[in-house]
Amino acid sequence: MAALALFALAGCEAHQPSQTGAEEAPREYLGIETRMMDEELVNIRIAMKGARGAEDIDAYTDCAVAQYAQVKGYGFARKLRTKLSERGGVFNADAIYTLSAEMPRGIRIIEADKAIADCKAQSIPTV
Repeated sequence: MAALALFALAGCEAHQPSQTGAEEAPREYLGIETRMMDEELVNIRIAMKGARGAEDIDAYTDCAVAQYAQVKGYGFARKLRTKLSERGGVFNADAIYTLSAEMPRGIRIIEADKAIADCKAQSIPTV
């Protein structure tokens, strides 16, 4: 049976001016939902407004899984896939990651400690 946790993050946001000097809509991090699918497989779902593109969505899901991996005693996560959607200005992502204590093979490896520090530096919530 999968464990389900929902972390409401309404009001958490980061504001970044664009490189052209024009103001962008602030990014609003609306929530993280985590669900264990198996012992080392986790589903991360997020909602966000003001995303500038898939990179912002990936950063949010990566930050969420980094914190989750650390809490569960794993040092690494590897992204398997992400499904993106947008409706009414709200972006949603459904991402699947594997968790491991040792560095796994693959190209989308997340080292939990480093990722969490980077997320804090960029004001991206982890939970």
